[in-house]
Amino acid sequence: MERTADIDLAAWRAGATTPVIRRQLSLRLFAGILVACACLSALAASWLPLQVSVVTVFLFAGPHNWFELRYFLMRLPVRFGTSRNFFLAAFAGIGVLTLTYISLPLLYNLNLFPDRAWPTVLATWNTLLLLWLGLLVWLRGKNKSRRNWSWAFPVALGLCSLNWLAPEFFSLAIVYLHPLVALWFFDRHLARNRPEWLRTYRRCLCLLPLLLLGMFWRLGQTSALPDDNGLFWRITQHAGAQLLPNVSSRVLVATHVFLEMLHYGVWLIALPLIAGSRVRSHKSEVRPQEHEAVERPGRLFRQPLPPATASFLSVPVARHPRGFPKLVATALGFGVFLVVVLWFGFAVDYATTRDVYFTVAIAHVLAEAPFLLKML
Repeated sequence: MERTADIDLAAWRAGATTPVIRRQLSLRLFAGILVACACLSALAASWLPLQVSVVTVFLFAGPHNWFELRYFLMRLPVRFGTSRNFFLAAFAGIGVLTLTYISLPLLYNLNLFPDRAWPTVLATWNTLLLLWLGLLVWLRGKNKSRRNWSWAFPVALGLCSLNWLAPEFFSLAIVYLHPLVALWFFDRHLARNRPEWLRTYRRCLCLLPLLLLGMFWRLGQTSALPDDNGLFWRITQHAGAQLLPNVSSRVLVATHVFLEMLHYGVWLIALPLIAGSRVRSHKSEVRPQEHEAVERPGRLFRQPLPPATASFLSVPVARHPRGFPKLVATALGFGVFLVVVLWFGFAVDYATTRDVYFTVAIAHVLAEAPFLLKML
């Protein structure tokens, strides 16, 4: 009897420690994947920066924008309610800033302004961007338990003053800081959906500056990248080779490519996986009819729906009785069409398509700001 009790107690202890062991293994696996992906991205970007830049943008630029579009639709409420002013200011700013930014190359080609006036034009656009962000932060503070976030305006004005000192460098800073916004999105989603992973993720982020310092140390004294053709010249200029002539263009392009690879990885792989886990772990928060429409669409239709349609039904703006299913379907379908067009344009004329893409892509850069603020 005593031996049987010992066996049962040992089995009970083993069963009790199993969830702890599984949690530790999942954390180690999660950390290992993060570190491996970051190191491999840094090695690839340092080894062949120009070639990896071409391949990365060709493969992932369009699809990652589609994933961002679907993500924004997922986060968009059916009715704005108390956030009405916030979203109106957000959409108005996205539209105005995108149109004015796209018009800048057209105005430059028409020679409507002398060359000495372009820093002023660029500084003006950056100022509008900063004031818009300050307004969004203030409105978000009013919506979030009526917090006083009026400090956003002094901070925005202070950044505006720095912008007017060197508008070209301020715009270059946006180029390098924008990919890091995806890491912030991932942090906020982990805090909501996988809080037990959050500390491990933030510890892994400490590796990022070490990798960047290693890339600067390894590539800082190397020769500049060849820019004897139009495509390579565009890539080096986009990374800031003209503004930073004393820094090797190899380290500039490698750093930008490395950050872009992390950006694409978060939007294409990490966030969809975390979002999927949230749907499975919060089924009780979904209304019965909505849960039936998302998880078991076969009951609403005679035949089971394909994965694409089931994914479409998971968008709240589409599945809600007062939503806009046709508009959402059109937007997602048109997004797929644009991805195919972008791939075709890259195949026909990569250099021109790259210029057009990085000009129009300012829209998704601006759209990230309000949706990130809503998660704070």
